[in-house]
Formats: sequence, structure tokens, C-alpha cells
Amino acid sequence: MKTLLQYLGIIILLLGVGVLALHYFALRENVYLAVGLGLICVGIVAHLLISKYLK
Repeated sequence: MKTLLQYLGIIILLLGVGVLALHYFALRENVYLAVGLGLICVGIVAHLLISKYLK
């Protein structure tokens, strides 16, 4: 469980990249840009905080 938690920020970041790819290839709405940017920002912050407090 601890190893999955360690990679949670990266998983969230990759979900954000997936949403941006969905916007680029399929759906051209600005909502997907905002959701993708939000997921990427949350993923970066989560990765930094989790890596700081898990060690």
C-alpha cells in the first residue's frame, strides 16, 4: 500500500496528461483543458508532499 501511495502523484499527473490528449484528439472543449491543468497541478503538489512526508 505504501508503494502505491508513493506513486499517487505521478498517477494523477498522468491522468491529467490523458485528459489533455483527449482534448487534443477527440473533444475540443475548454473544460477538458481546465480539468487537465488542474489534475497536473494537483499531481505535482501531491507528489512533492507525499515524497516529503513518506520518508
